[in-house]
This record gives sequence, C-alpha cells and structure tokens, in this order.
Amino acid sequence: MADDIAETRRAPRIDAARNHERLLQAAKTVFSAGGPEASLEAVAREAGLGVGTLYRHFPTREALFEAVYRREVEQLAEFAAQLNAKEAEPTQALRRWLAANVEFVATKKGMSTALAIATNSGSALAAYSHGRLTAAAQSLLDRAVAAGEIRADIGAGDLLRALVGMCLLHDQPGWKESVLRLLDVFLDGLRAQRPGAR
Repeated sequence: MADDIAETRRAPRIDAARNHERLLQAAKTVFSAGGPEASLEAVAREAGLGVGTLYRHFPTREALFEAVYRREVEQLAEFAAQLNAKEAEPTQALRRWLAANVEFVATKKGMSTALAIATNSGSALAAYSHGRLTAAAQSLLDRAVAAGEIRADIGAGDLLRALVGMCLLHDQPGWKESVLRLLDVFLDGLRAQRPGAR
C-alpha cells in the first residue's frame, strides 16, 4: 500500500520533469527560428503540450527565456569539461567550444528583447552566465597554453570579448559562416611562436 502511494506521487514528478525538458527544447527551437515575436503558444505546440502546462512551469515569457538561456550556458560549461577530458588537441578543443558559442548566439538572438528585460531587472542572470562562460573558456585556454600551442598573454575575458565582437552582425545573412571563418583566423593569430620565429 505504501509502495503504491509512493509510486503514485513519483509519477507526476517524472511527468513534470519530462514536460519541463520538452518545453525548454521546444522554446529553443521556436526562439531560434522565430525571432523575438515567437509566441508561447507556438512553444506549447512544438512541445506537444497545452498552454496551461507551459504557464505552470514558466509563468511569464521572460521566465521561459531565462530558463532557456541558463540551460544553454550550463550546456556550454559542460561541453568545455567534456572537451578538456576527451579532445586530444587543446587548440582544437578551444575551437570547437568557440564554435558552439556561435550556435548559442543564434539561439539568443530571438530572445534579445526579453533577455534585456530580465538582465536589466537584476544582475543575477548576467553574473551567472559571465561566471560560467569565463571559467569554461579559461579552462580550455589554460590547457592550450600549457601545451605550448597558444600564447600566454591572453585571458578568457579577451577571448569572449573577441567572440562577441565577431557575432555583432548576427542579424545579417550568412553571419554564422563568416564568424566560423574568422574564428580560424583568430585562433591562428593566437598560436604561440616557436623559439627563433619572427
């Protein structure tokens, strides 16, 4: 009897967690494709859930945008840790992580209006994302510097500022391909010089 009650309580929690994940994935898809006017109704349809379910998880548009943003930041941080553990070439690991950030910008561009509201109402979101991304970038950079592949006079802040600068024209056609080409040029410029090289 007690086991049946526990199972009954556990099932709604599992369903709620599954719905939460479906809504986040759907929101990422809709916001990336639909721009700032993408509706919450479109998110619910994409997730295959009712609007009421969406509002139970995310009472406002900004709350949903912030949740997607935080999840993307967390995934980038986790990706950096995976690359450090599995990618044999430190500079290639750094390049792959920076390229993943370009995809992150593509998702964010549809959320810019709501994110501006969320970050202006308090600095917690900005501080969270800055801290997580800076630490992730620094871990990859430290490994590349230790391997003698990347010059030692650049920090994670420099790296992220350069990336943001490259992505400024993210509303222009073909911007992602252009930024990925620029990343290769940028990383070539960061390579450590061999002794005696001019």
